[in-house]
Amino acid sequence: MSKYVIRQVLILIPVLLGISLVLFTILAMAPGDPFEELATNPNVPPEVRANLRAKFGLDDPIAVRYLRWFVSMMKGDWGFSFVSRVDVDTLILQRLPTSLFILGSALVLGVIIALPIGTMSALRPYSLFDQIATTFAFIGFSLPTFFTGLVFILVFSIWLDWLPFIYRADISATGWRWYWEQLRQSIMPIAVLGLFQGATLTRFMRSAVLDVIRLDYVNTARAKGLSEKTTVVKHVVRNALIPVVTLLALQVPGIFGGAIITEQIFRVPGIGSLLINSILANDTPVVMAVTFVYSALVVLSNLVADILYGWLDPRISYR
Repeated sequence: MSKYVIRQVLILIPVLLGISLVLFTILAMAPGDPFEELATNPNVPPEVRANLRAKFGLDDPIAVRYLRWFVSMMKGDWGFSFVSRVDVDTLILQRLPTSLFILGSALVLGVIIALPIGTMSALRPYSLFDQIATTFAFIGFSLPTFFTGLVFILVFSIWLDWLPFIYRADISATGWRWYWEQLRQSIMPIAVLGLFQGATLTRFMRSAVLDVIRLDYVNTARAKGLSEKTTVVKHVVRNALIPVVTLLALQVPGIFGGAIITEQIFRVPGIGSLLINSILANDTPVVMAVTFVYSALVVLSNLVADILYGWLDPRISYR
């Protein structure tokens, strides 16, 4: 198993290198100039703008700029934000914990919803429970996250006045009160993303369990006298999780995309909102860093999925 994990980790190195090269080239060739406002400002002499471009190496060839960026990144220097006037890694480290908390909690919520509901629906196909669960699952993944977010704000913030609809980073409370306020303002963005993922995974979990439960080894386990609970948990659910893990790994980019929209709706100070603001301001160093962080998180999620494959099916670790 350890050799399998090491091999998968080593594969990530050229993958991340290729991703960084593609991202940097696309952003370098994209239209827009971080010093465009200086060019249209009559109070700024042209030589000042030229000196700034030379200082940041914006007139150098793309290959030279990429090598300079890659070497600096390996040293821990991710560049300088033209808009915020601070280091890029400082901006990301300020916002990344919030995004990871929202995304991680939403994924956990989606899995908690999908596993029991999808399994029970498959064990009782076409029952009343299955029909209700299927209906809600179809509704859940048919509605986009921005619409669900607006509905949540309308119901829980405006009508009922239970939850705040703007995520605040500067909560003045301390102690348990601070944790309580953090929880209250996180409920809606986590619920929007988690319910969407839970609805999608529920349908897939139901289908996977239905495929596994008909196999011969499940009938053999029952014939040997194993209880229904042991048969379902150890033989049915564990093997049905393999395609579900694959789907979850493939959906991670979509989760990040939904998180960007959700962060904009609830004003969550995460890296998603930082990415949108940086794109609008042509802040290329921040855009490059945030997109690379997103790419690295996607690659790492696939690594976790590969490790889970080896745990769910030990035969995979020997291939």
